[in-house]
Amino acid sequence: MRRLCASLVLIFGLRLWAAEVIPSPPTAYFNDYAHVVSAGTAAQLNQTLEDFERQSSDQIVVAVFPKMESDSSIEDYTVRVARSWQVGQKNKNNGAVLFVFVQEHKMFLEVGYGLEGVLPDALCKRIIDEQITPRFKAGDFDGGLTAGVQAVIAAAKGEYKGTGTTVAEKLRHLKQIFPAIFAIAVLILIFVVFLRGGNLGSGYSVWTIGSGGSSGGWGGGGFSGGGSFSGGGFSGGGGSFGGGGAGGGW
Repeated sequence: MRRLCASLVLIFGLRLWAAEVIPSPPTAYFNDYAHVVSAGTAAQLNQTLEDFERQSSDQIVVAVFPKMESDSSIEDYTVRVARSWQVGQKNKNNGAVLFVFVQEHKMFLEVGYGLEGVLPDALCKRIIDEQITPRFKAGDFDGGLTAGVQAVIAAAKGEYKGTGTTVAEKLRHLKQIFPAIFAIAVLILIFVVFLRGGNLGSGYSVWTIGSGGSSGGWGGGGFSGGGSFSGGGFSGGGGSFGGGGAGGGW
């Protein structure tokens, strides 16, 4: 009997786990996976949110899905997704994600710890009920999401100051300068070894390195960093979420 109960619990747990899908982190600020927003509006809102991160360091993301791929409540599901995406800066937790699930006619605005002061639950509820829901009911997704984004930005504006760059731009810059840093480090190493008489110890010398000899040196193929970062785009900054925010439907 105990084995049967344990098996049922395991099977039930696996079914719940299999029923939920945590989507991969987005590469844009505005993400219309359901294709309900015009291309022009989507591009404009994405640029607006990217510029806002530069100005404030706040990361605000919008994700519109065809349906919610979870048997959990929307509150629990969206906070797990927001945490996995790490929206917001790690030391500020100043992220917010507006989730919209078209098939369920539901939405939820998740707010990171650092923005809960300017985006309390009551204000999030007002933004959803007064700015987004009436337009969604009229079939105006473009207008609803534009009004929602503008309201969230207006509330968050002034809480933090930006650095003029986004997390994605910082990562791309580090990727670009890493080969130069590596080359400088190698030159410093060679210079130090040269000052010590060209002897690295244990039978290795500065002349052995890079010569392709049997001592296992570095080949002449050069350094390859692997991969590249394209311009623009979104990248999470390590922010955390505690369940603040509010939801609604239409």
